[in-house]
Amino acid sequence: MLLIVDFGSQTAHLIGRRFRQLGVTVEYTTPEEALSTITEKAPSGIVFSGGPSSVYEKGAPTISKSVLTRGLPILGICYGWQLMAKLLGGTVKNTTKEYGPEKIHIKKAEGPLANLPKKSFSVIVSHGDSVITLPVGFETLATTESVEYSAVAHHDKQLYGVQFHPEADHTEHGLDILKNFAHLCHEIMNPLSLDPKPIIANIKQNVGDKKVICAVSGGVDSSVAAFLIGKAIGKQLIPVYVESGLMRQRTEERVRTLFSKELKTALVVVNARTKFLKALKGVTDPEKKRKIIGKLYVDIFQEEAAKHKDARFLAQGTIYSDVIESKGSKHASKIKSHHNVGGLPKDMKLKLLEPNRNYYKDEVREIGRLAGLSEETIMQQPWPGPGHAVNIMGEVTEKRLSQVMQADEIVVEEMQKAGLYTKVFECFAIMSGAYSTAVKGDSRVFAEVVAIRSYDSNDIMTADWTKIPYDVLAKISSRIVNEVPDVSRVVYDITTKPPATMRWE
Repeated sequence: MLLIVDFGSQTAHLIGRRFRQLGVTVEYTTPEEALSTITEKAPSGIVFSGGPSSVYEKGAPTISKSVLTRGLPILGICYGWQLMAKLLGGTVKNTTKEYGPEKIHIKKAEGPLANLPKKSFSVIVSHGDSVITLPVGFETLATTESVEYSAVAHHDKQLYGVQFHPEADHTEHGLDILKNFAHLCHEIMNPLSLDPKPIIANIKQNVGDKKVICAVSGGVDSSVAAFLIGKAIGKQLIPVYVESGLMRQRTEERVRTLFSKELKTALVVVNARTKFLKALKGVTDPEKKRKIIGKLYVDIFQEEAAKHKDARFLAQGTIYSDVIESKGSKHASKIKSHHNVGGLPKDMKLKLLEPNRNYYKDEVREIGRLAGLSEETIMQQPWPGPGHAVNIMGEVTEKRLSQVMQADEIVVEEMQKAGLYTKVFECFAIMSGAYSTAVKGDSRVFAEVVAIRSYDSNDIMTADWTKIPYDVLAKISSRIVNEVPDVSRVVYDITTKPPATMRWE
């Protein structure tokens, strides 16, 4: 078993997920409990995760130096490596910053970097601090253009550090690096399957003879959750689709079809468009928008639950990336409150049921596939619960909602015509809140800028922007400025994650 010390990284759980892919058992601990956990669990090796803090900040999470002298192999990732360096007498400073993809160059193919097929490859980095002097006994294994100690090793003490994120999907050979570390720990690897049967059995045991109100949106996460719950408890499942007015066009029609044909369960539809738009009037802060929407959803679901005597659970399609971005661990930084995590009211009467909570998007898709859901449903593009409310920078008004829905529909149509829609993870339009000058019909127009976002990802924790052909972008741009009223121009977002998040809010 490997022990992961979570210093609050957005990808701490992803480290464990990668080891799980390799068939390695992992457990998590906090820095404060690391020493006692090591004594109790006797792991074969330790991983220090990254984190949002600086090692020199007041109150920054740290660890007992004696952890480093236990004779166990330790891999420090980003903040974890910086903390290791500081504790052992090295120097860390806020100097070179790296965010997004960088090229790494191997100087010594040893330790975690042994036997890699290339000497130079792309890695994902996200740091403001860097180690500028090595502790005694360490040597450099790899560098980037601006960071000298991008990968290091103290072979005698089996201590290793990397300034990049091998757990990130967009780091080339990242899984090989983690596999090498597992070998250094003498771990035996038996890859695990994502069998839905234990999940279904667990749902059945937890729910018993009670009823479950299940929030469904037509997206893959809620569809997989509903499908698993339906298999576990049958007619005790009450799926509810709330028509908030913030979803993509024809979503209600698609959800009805899904539940009548594939899930074979009666669907409850609640029309709440007026209620949502009224609650969002005048609200511009993204966090407030998410929390207003989260509370409204729960209020509606609780109203539906009151109609059923034995309804005790609220089921959601929450996945792990929702949890971690909403500050899912002790030292994590909150990126945004997902409406189904940070947006939930504290006085909620229903108990949460979230069968996907510990899985990433690609894992959820595979679980759904193994459970028997159709490929069409499994490969739906994800869509956030707050919908177009978080695709509109600033206030959500009837006019701006109509604009973004028109622009988004154009993006979808043109991507489908080009055969790209099912090849990208997600694509959508954004009302940017920025205004610029345009000339339409020989007259000056000062109108809003529409942004387009399209990206490729597996687990949502990292992403690369889609290289959409210029002719497709040109068609999207031309249609939006001509067909959507009061739009001046179209821009294309070419930012990776990190540093950007998927959505603008």
